[in-house]
Amino acid sequence: MSGHSSQKTVGALPDTTVESPFVPVVLTWLVWSLFAASIVALAARVRFGGGWEISGVIVVDGLTVLLWAVVTFFSGIVHSYSRRYMAGSAHETRFFAATFGFTVIVMGLVAADHLVLFALLWLAMGLSMAKLIGIVDGWKQARAASAVAAKYFVASSALLGVALATLWWTTGATSVSGVAAATETLGGPLWLLAAGALVLAAMIQSALVPFHGWLLSSMTAPTPASALMHAGFVNAGGILLTRFAPVVTVDTTLMLAIVVIGAASALLGKLLKSVQPGVKSMLGSSTVGQMGFMIMQVGLGFFGAAITHLILHGFYKAYQFLNAGEQIERTSPTGGTKRATGPIGVAATLLTAIAGGALFAVLTGKGTSLDSGLLLALFVVLATLHAARSAIQYISLPSTVRYAAVPLTFFPAIIVYALVYTAISSVLAELPVVAAPTELTVFHALVAVAFLAAYLAIETGVHERSQRLYVALLNASQPDSSTVLTTTENYNEY
Repeated sequence: MSGHSSQKTVGALPDTTVESPFVPVVLTWLVWSLFAASIVALAARVRFGGGWEISGVIVVDGLTVLLWAVVTFFSGIVHSYSRRYMAGSAHETRFFAATFGFTVIVMGLVAADHLVLFALLWLAMGLSMAKLIGIVDGWKQARAASAVAAKYFVASSALLGVALATLWWTTGATSVSGVAAATETLGGPLWLLAAGALVLAAMIQSALVPFHGWLLSSMTAPTPASALMHAGFVNAGGILLTRFAPVVTVDTTLMLAIVVIGAASALLGKLLKSVQPGVKSMLGSSTVGQMGFMIMQVGLGFFGAAITHLILHGFYKAYQFLNAGEQIERTSPTGGTKRATGPIGVAATLLTAIAGGALFAVLTGKGTSLDSGLLLALFVVLATLHAARSAIQYISLPSTVRYAAVPLTFFPAIIVYALVYTAISSVLAELPVVAAPTELTVFHALVAVAFLAAYLAIETGVHERSQRLYVALLNASQPDSSTVLTTTENYNEY
């Protein structure tokens, strides 16, 4: 048997416009209204500048209105998608209430200025997501996955509490903006404690290695909840470090450590993805890697780039999760044949990648001087190299057409990315720190060389030759055993 058939074997999907429950209808309408209001606030911010605040409690700045627009958009898509996905489920109303509640909590978090309010909303955000992971309360594995996630999120909140209490003790400030204004008092063991706790809290929330277990154990979440998790929730680590950028940029050694942490997760996430048998687990491992790239950009001092990355990754990953159910149907046993890449293909990909990095540097000014901006441009080169190589290997076109199409496709994409990055950075311009490139050191060079060597080894498949590495990656990517269905008949119950 070859190919695949899309013949329908089940009845029509339920019509969500007929006898739709009241709560999902109202909350879907309400979240789209919040999105419209967020767009108005963002436009007003761009047009008129300034902002408003309740002194010491809430600050609505460029980062706030930008994330409001992004969060409400993703939430609106999830709400609308779930009208059909959750139709007829006994948990439909609870799911919509939890999803809307999560949205409101995140909107509050990105506006919170008081340290206690920020900490409480951070905890509430984590517990709300844990609830979504285990929304099917009669499913033992879902409850276990929720409990696993909650433990991680409580640990993240505890670390954040330690960091904020230490910052309050050191600076005497009770607000995020107050801490940012008192950075001259930071330093020594107390600063290191606060900064280290902030980084660990961000690592847990963004599922960086070795804290990725909760993410890979969260597959019991309904698909729309997974979309919201991977498109929004995991980005909280980058948002946290951006809010407290004046704290983490005090010392270049810490920034270099953040680069190393991010690089490790970026590489391991890519490796873990290569051994996953399922679509959702592959997407989960991909998220681990992408969050590593985001944290690397923080470590390089480019907070605007980190925010740009998390937004664009959010759009991509939300689409991937909401579209996950069609992946198998669209893939035939004979489809997706990998084509050999000859010398011309290798040259085309390399030249496109290098030219793409140079184009990004010219358009943004990052990478044109001897600082960490060079490494940021290097990441653009590697991302372009990976995408161009995949395009040449898998697109079903004559070789000459494929080679010519690569630069014609990727150069406009890089231009768009550079423009989006510049636009987002301008919206964030009034933050205490948007870009703080660090001077290049020998250690930066060593990290860059090691990362580049490992990345190229993975791209060329060197890692596939080691059975021991395969087993180690498979073990490292296993979800918590209590979250896995072990009896086949259970699959039909949920």
